Formats: sequence, C-alpha cells, structure tokens
Amino acid sequence: MAFGVHTVRQRMLKPIRALRRDRRGATAIEFSLLVLPFALLSFAIIETTVSFTAQQLLTNAADTIAREVRTGQLKLSNTSKSQFNAKICGEISILTGSACSGLVWDLQSYTSFSAVPTEIPKKQDGDIDSTGFGYDPGAAGSIVSLRIFYKWPALTDIMASSMSNLPGGETLLFATITWQNEPF
Repeated sequence: MAFGVHTVRQRMLKPIRALRRDRRGATAIEFSLLVLPFALLSFAIIETTVSFTAQQLLTNAADTIAREVRTGQLKLSNTSKSQFNAKICGEISILTGSACSGLVWDLQSYTSFSAVPTEIPKKQDGDIDSTGFGYDPGAAGSIVSLRIFYKWPALTDIMASSMSNLPGGETLLFATITWQNEPF
C-alpha cells in the first residue's frame, strides 16, 4: 500500500517537476519584465537628445541673426517686425514647422550692458510674460540684446511631467545674446 501512495505522489509531482525543468518560456517572462523599463529609458534618451538638439538649433539661430543685426544687415529701416519674425522662423523652421507657434522673441537696445535684463520674464502661472517685448535693432554702436524663447512640446507624455517647466507640459527653450553694434 505504501508503494501505491508513493506512485501516486510521483505521478502528481511529475508535471510540476517537468515545469521546473522547462525553460522555453523563461525568455518571454524575462522580456516582459524588462521591456517597460527599457522602453522608458529609450524614450527618455530620445526625448532628451531631441530637446538638446532643439536648444542648440535655437542658439545657432540667435547667433546668426545677431550677427546680421550687429553688422547692420538687418536694420529698422530695411526690416519690419514681421520680417524679423519670419527671419527667426526661417532659421528654426525644422524645429517649429511653418506655423512657428510657441515662439516669442525680444530685440531691444540698451544704454549699457548692466541695463540688459538677466532673468526670464514669467507670469504668475509660470508662462512667459512678453509684455514689453519689442523690435529695436538699435543704431551703430548701441548695445543690443536678442532673447528668443520657444515653448517646446514634450514628445512623450511619460517625459512631460519631468521635463516641463511651463504650463501645459511644455519646456522652455531659450537663447540670449547681447552685443554692441558695429559702426555701420
């Protein structure tokens, strides 16, 4: 009788032992455990890389346009505010598309370098405060500052909460350059 109980127990444990030895599904289980962290890490890397690239594009656009103002190629007499806006949009069109929505800029001349604003103007809700922004490329020898702000939309919802610093899940990208115009 003891022999019969032992045989029944072996028969019941045989499928369990077979499952323990079977490794065919291990890869699928390991993949399912690792795919989410890997995807999150991949999206974070892509989002950060694209954001840094956009920031560099904005900085290059500010440098290019500032050079044209500094040398007298862009003056109040030959460029309107809308033409200047179109010039900035043309420089960053790969970033913004043709609509150029989310772009805010300020070009002002100042009496001294110490009078140039050093802080980002923000409203109470944290958005950009463009009150007082204008278009004044200045005359020869004047001190001029160009500030370009772009509201970068997060590409993935996962990263929006950790990267955004503006309302609506957007990230503020900005470039500032200050110079003294050449005697043109």
